[in-house]
Amino acid sequence: MPTKHLTKEETEKLYKAFPITSVCRADLLSDGYSEEQVARLDDSAMARLAGKMADAYCDGQFWEDLGILADYALEDEEKEAKELKGISEEIA
Repeated sequence: MPTKHLTKEETEKLYKAFPITSVCRADLLSDGYSEEQVARLDDSAMARLAGKMADAYCDGQFWEDLGILADYALEDEEKEAKELKGISEEIA
């Protein structure tokens, strides 16, 4: 966490949420559940399922995956910045 006092804009940027994934009834069909079983799950049941899946992911693999994939994202950004710098130098 940051050690300095943040402005409102900095705080909003820091806590801006980005969706990770979702679950839908088609996912359940793909996982082998029957159409009859899936049809019994109303939107409230699906929302509870999604919440439980989010909890399970955060309690398990989330933090490990976050570190690994954030490193990849930073590497991609560095490569892109170098490529853009190279292009701008070619133009100049």
